[in-house]
Amino acid sequence: MDEREMEVVPGLAGIPAAESAISFIDGEKGILEYRGIPVEVLAEKSSFLETSYLLIFGKFPTAEEFGKFKNDITFHSRLKLKILRMMEYLPENGHPMEYLQSITSAMGMYYPARDVLDEEVRYWSIIRLISKLPTIVASSHRLRHGDAPIQPNNDLSFAANFYYMLFEKMPDPLTEKILDVIFILHADHTMNASTFSARVVGSTLADPYTIISSAIGTLSGPLHGGANEEVIHMIEEIGSKEKARPYIEQKLEKKDKIMGVGHRIYKTKDPRSTILQSVAHQLFKDSKKVKILEIAEEVEKVVHEKLSHKKIFPNVDFYSGIVFQGLGIPTELFTPIFAMGRVTGWLAHWLEQLKTNRIYRPDQKYIGHHNQPYIPIEERK
Repeated sequence: MDEREMEVVPGLAGIPAAESAISFIDGEKGILEYRGIPVEVLAEKSSFLETSYLLIFGKFPTAEEFGKFKNDITFHSRLKLKILRMMEYLPENGHPMEYLQSITSAMGMYYPARDVLDEEVRYWSIIRLISKLPTIVASSHRLRHGDAPIQPNNDLSFAANFYYMLFEKMPDPLTEKILDVIFILHADHTMNASTFSARVVGSTLADPYTIISSAIGTLSGPLHGGANEEVIHMIEEIGSKEKARPYIEQKLEKKDKIMGVGHRIYKTKDPRSTILQSVAHQLFKDSKKVKILEIAEEVEKVVHEKLSHKKIFPNVDFYSGIVFQGLGIPTELFTPIFAMGRVTGWLAHWLEQLKTNRIYRPDQKYIGHHNQPYIPIEERK
């Protein structure tokens, strides 16, 4: 095709890159489903590990299947001593996402998984990636702050074990449930940038550790996974409920971006944001940190008043950072925790990609010159 006739769609917006049965979004109605099940139902009735099984294998597990899956993840959460030693030598000023990407990639050397068409290789790669990412995140955080990593506790749930490894104490039941819900809400979200990255790398038949490492790298960009950190910075900058309106109005006047607001797909409030707002109310019910929620809700009120006619509403990042802070999670861990949940979606898309695999090789529209002369170096200006 002549380059002049080719239409370029920036960001591939609206261009289908694959057929998928994993998750579904109706942006006009604010619907998000995993395998046809509303995310609200899963957040209320399921668990992260059960939801992970559903996403990856396409069905709810039987009691026997779930028991095995859960036990395999529980008893593969420890890191090899050499991996922990490697983490000790990484720069302490590195971002946790850089730790996570580096160690995930290195895991591929300790657990070779090059034969991605082997079902057993795929299964144990899935188990190790889901089980070890929380240990990497918690251990890297402690090492960066001069503390020794804490070994996983096999008697705890997935969410409780992560909290324990991070803080060396047991979470209360509400904290445990909220963390589990956060993982569920972040588990998949159709063809976002990091998922597309996973499918592109997966289409080359690369090993799963390389695939997930590439997805983590994509997620680390501030336009994808870092917005929840920026929401907290924004709320801290506002300082009080009374200052929210003038702050937002000034932002709008300058045409500055308001973090945690707006989504390419959702033209109404992100359903995940609605769930997290409800969770935040439970969390801040008897807390001195309720001021944070009050500022956030005032910001949402002003944004709704000013931008709802443009179909711009809060997205998942708007309340997730607030909930994380309420749980005492350090700001720099917001995006790594996002990755801990999203790894199941990445893995599900990897498996789906392999079923009818064809390596991604999009075209381009060339806009450069032709038949240019070679100029000797002494004649160049």
